[in-house]
Amino acid sequence: MYESGEDYLEAILRLQLENGFVRSIDVANKLGVSRPSVSRAMGILEKDGYIEFVLGNTIKLTEKGQSKAEDIYGRHKLLTKFFEKITGLPEDQCEENACRVEHDIDSDVVAGITKWVNENC
Repeated sequence: MYESGEDYLEAILRLQLENGFVRSIDVANKLGVSRPSVSRAMGILEKDGYIEFVLGNTIKLTEKGQSKAEDIYGRHKLLTKFFEKITGLPEDQCEENACRVEHDIDSDVVAGITKWVNENC
């Protein structure tokens, strides 16, 4: 999956947690992208089995989508916490960097960071 697809899944999960439901306009606003961009991305995610549309226009993560989104968001939260702890920088700066790194980091590095965070935070 491409980085942008992961960003969309993470945004859907976060909006779902915040609002209890997700619409395309909510995703567009959260990510700062156009509605046509969201529409295209949702079509791809639906075709690949990550989302489905319910009640007409509400976006729902499938089991596959929920699992992938939770993995991405978990890495995001872990890296944000790790960066805050080791750098002492503000959360928003650490979160921005975590968002960039979360897509390219190896699973063994994530495991090592998880171990370190569990032992030191």
